[in-house]
Amino acid sequence: MNQKKTIWIINQYASTPSSGMGGRHYYLAKYLAKKGYKVYLIASSYSHLLKNPPQIKDNICMEKIEGFHFVWIKMPSYSHAHSKKRVLNWFLFPIKILSLKKYIKDRPDSVVVSSPSLFSFLGAKYLASFYKAKLVFEVRDIWPLTLIEIGGYSPKHPLIQLMQYVEDKAYKYSDKVISNLPFAYEHMIKRGMSKEKFAWIPNGIDVEEMQEQEDLSERIKNQIPKNKFIIGYTGTIGVANALDILIEAAILLKDNLNISFVIVGKGKDKASLIQKVQQHDLQNVIFIDSIPKRQIQTMLKSFDVNCLVGKKNNLHKYGISYNKLFDYFFSKKPVLYSIDSGKYTPVLASKSGIEVESENIENLVNAILKLHKLSEEEILTMGENARNFVLSNHDYEKLADEFSHVVI
Repeated sequence: MNQKKTIWIINQYASTPSSGMGGRHYYLAKYLAKKGYKVYLIASSYSHLLKNPPQIKDNICMEKIEGFHFVWIKMPSYSHAHSKKRVLNWFLFPIKILSLKKYIKDRPDSVVVSSPSLFSFLGAKYLASFYKAKLVFEVRDIWPLTLIEIGGYSPKHPLIQLMQYVEDKAYKYSDKVISNLPFAYEHMIKRGMSKEKFAWIPNGIDVEEMQEQEDLSERIKNQIPKNKFIIGYTGTIGVANALDILIEAAILLKDNLNISFVIVGKGKDKASLIQKVQQHDLQNVIFIDSIPKRQIQTMLKSFDVNCLVGKKNNLHKYGISYNKLFDYFFSKKPVLYSIDSGKYTPVLASKSGIEVESENIENLVNAILKLHKLSEEEILTMGENARNFVLSNHDYEKLADEFSHVVI
């Protein structure tokens, strides 16, 4: 146990389970605190990702949770993810964190700053320099490359050029660079980073939280098909989740009365997908509304196979780190993985299911039929492999050890 070292983690979009989803830094902070570190997790009091933003009056509000300090920086609210006020907050947040010197008495041994937003790095660099602390830059989403590849922005756009300047400076001046994407270093090296700085620390699960399961309501239970081989999905229903591909597979399998598809969640694409199901008169697709987080494992265990699909995306060559995948692994069910994620092949590595090419509906259907034909013993073995893999490689208690070795 280390009683002396202090770690400041700056993530503009961090949250608690009550305000948002908890997430990566919440769980890392929880287990770092249990190991004896003094941890301060610093976040914006408002973002479009928060389901229940804290109502704070002072410029900075600090609360102690799970043995660490969660520090809210008071920030303006905005109406939606594409609001200009959100962009303004990118610039305001790094300025406001400079005042942390007045509020936090424990001098940091390490200042960790997570992107997005990139501009937080500027404030973190100043704080690390002021305290003569180690500076660690973490990349969870490769900006501005993501905005260029997915958002369609020109590399010559002034904001993109400014982001590029900050990204390059971050790789140059940070003592260490962390990413949850295993092959992100391939991009970073092109931007001038020394590979020796890089450390891969993936996302994971909080086993304690996973074991606190709640039963499904009778209303929800009654919506789950009986005596069917169920291909299930839980999570956001949006363009990036590519569930239209799963519906296309359901169309090809509509005459197979033994296989059903269950999609749990909400999102912008849900209405159009329901319309598509109705147009094709699909009796093998069921939509269920979002359920509380503590019921997710119960729901996953009612499926026979958990499915993760995605559209072709050039950025996936650097790997992915979807929290949903690790939830799937923990449920002890086989995983059908239809995402082209380059050299990152978690389902193959764990021997927990089948991987198929993104957007290849014929291969997806064949994989579903192959899984349906497996023996009960083979299904159980895949499920056990999935659980063992996630406990060995994605337990936040163990990941906190790896994190501490990098940042201290």
